[in-house]
Amino acid sequence: MNTSIEELKDILSDKDNSPEIKRQKWSGFVESEVVNFFDEHKIEKLTVEDGNGNRAKLARTKDGGIKTEYSSIVIL
Repeated sequence: MNTSIEELKDILSDKDNSPEIKRQKWSGFVESEVVNFFDEHKIEKLTVEDGNGNRAKLARTKDGGIKTEYSSIVIL
């Protein structure tokens, strides 16, 4: 994983985008960066929160798959 902490913070805190784009960025972040980290480090369970109400839970299944649950909070 080559993304720095600062780049990840920029992705999550970009205030120039609409709530719909932010929600897509969170799901994209979870489905790419977080899943890659989870898989690369052979983690069994992981919970991620961004401090703005967005949460994700990942768990390894018995057959080696990755179960992912995530939610986003949008303030209009």
